[in-house]
Amino acid sequence: MNWEQLLSLKRYGDTNKRLRKEQDETRLGFDVDYDRVVFSTEFRSLQDKTQVIPLSDTDFVHTRLTHSLEVSSVAKSIGRRVGQALLKKYPHLENVHGYQSNDFGAIVAAAALAHDIGNPPFGHSGEKSIGEFYKTGEGLKFKTVLTNEQYQDLIDFEGNAHGFKILTEGEGTKSGGLRLSYATLGAFMKYPKESLPKKPSSHIADKKYGVFQSEVAAFEDIASDLGLIKRGEQNNMSYSRHPLAYLVEAADDICYTIIDFEDGINLGLIDEDYALEFLIKLVRDSIIIDKYRSLTNTKDRVSYLRALAINVLVNEAVHLFMTHEEEILKGNFSKALMDVSKYDAQIKDIIKISIEKVYQSTEVLDKEIVGYKVIHQLLNVYTQVVVNMKNDCLSNYDKLIMKVLPADLIKETADVYTNLMAVSGYVAKMSDRFAILTYRKLKGSNL
Repeated sequence: MNWEQLLSLKRYGDTNKRLRKEQDETRLGFDVDYDRVVFSTEFRSLQDKTQVIPLSDTDFVHTRLTHSLEVSSVAKSIGRRVGQALLKKYPHLENVHGYQSNDFGAIVAAAALAHDIGNPPFGHSGEKSIGEFYKTGEGLKFKTVLTNEQYQDLIDFEGNAHGFKILTEGEGTKSGGLRLSYATLGAFMKYPKESLPKKPSSHIADKKYGVFQSEVAAFEDIASDLGLIKRGEQNNMSYSRHPLAYLVEAADDICYTIIDFEDGINLGLIDEDYALEFLIKLVRDSIIIDKYRSLTNTKDRVSYLRALAINVLVNEAVHLFMTHEEEILKGNFSKALMDVSKYDAQIKDIIKISIEKVYQSTEVLDKEIVGYKVIHQLLNVYTQVVVNMKNDCLSNYDKLIMKVLPADLIKETADVYTNLMAVSGYVAKMSDRFAILTYRKLKGSNL
């Protein structure tokens, strides 16, 4: 892979090449990407989607929205610093093509801002509940009418693939969805493969999948323009990662490791003295002891250590990327950046505590159980409409349901897979509270 192609400003539907030197310096195409994500309906809904603590009543626990903003901020810092190093290594990118270090920051910031845009309500349990509806629930009946790949899309419903669908398809009325630059779409794609085969290798790009069958052609067009390397067997849609996807992933890893931990401390789920000991292990070389001792409350102490820890890990991510940059360009770097960090042991210790004390806390588990019940009921109602439409036996109830769904969500002319993906995507776009409100309406009673 080469950086000239990887930094493509092309957008879906373009007929003429977009050159970096011809860009308006006051508002670059990569900056436009960020703005388009911010103003999208799907991004706004993240304000009421679970990050870790579902439906929290406190005012300082992170939602998907605040998490995405923080990941984007960290990603921008990493991207700019990597950009500076790359321009020194490849001066023609600036001298000939006009790229600046901020371009790298803008691409990674926009991709990071969108990295959770496809996640269903109720956190990762939302993904699992959609998948289990089709694997062991009422949706199992669709297995015989779908291809293996189509069925895998549903039983292993993936927020990353749904995010790519949102970014490229939008509401179905806008050709190319948000029409983001191909560079940003490439950086967004952490898992550039279809749902089958599942985990064909230990390479980080094969950990999950990132493209539904409905978007395979769109991604192949993007991959071709960016010059991504084809991977896997001939008939499988699988590519190497865009190098900047490693930076998006690193920013996400840094934020959820440190900030989920911070939430756990502030909520009292993790003992402060015990927790601070682990954070201090990360920042022992940068902490100013007198300043730390002057802070008189838990929130301020944790906030100070959190800022130092993020800075330490940002520096580490930049160093690791540049160390392995040539290997990454060849598609041979098979780990996440933070997995090869010298701080890997400390990071794993923090994540282990978060899993035990936060992710598996009674508050989280109780509300995830509610999420399963809500999502299964919504899918049960909506997929039955798909079945009855196909069999030309819509009931009056089905017709009422169709009137409250978005216009043309379920299409009479569409195949079963397309309609199932449409209703599953509709549920996945819901915020936590809207999903519960809709559930109550369908049940005719309070939850």
